[in-house]
Amino acid sequence: MPFIRIEVTREGVTPQQKQQLIADATEMMVRVLGKDPATTFVIIDEVETDNWGVAGRTVTERRRDEAKTRGKPV
Repeated sequence: MPFIRIEVTREGVTPQQKQQLIADATEMMVRVLGKDPATTFVIIDEVETDNWGVAGRTVTERRRDEAKTRGKPV
């Protein structure tokens, strides 16, 4: 009974994209490990960018600074 957890930042992932992630993750378990898709569970967690950090900074900070560098409004 595979359990797959996908974590992404909450930045506009569409229902269609989520469905594609679920379908593709399930198919991978079937193809690679021969698992039954009926017992393969996929959870998608969306994390606020203030709660996701990389290289010592939140994603919110990184996105804000990237936008400033490109001259785009935040």
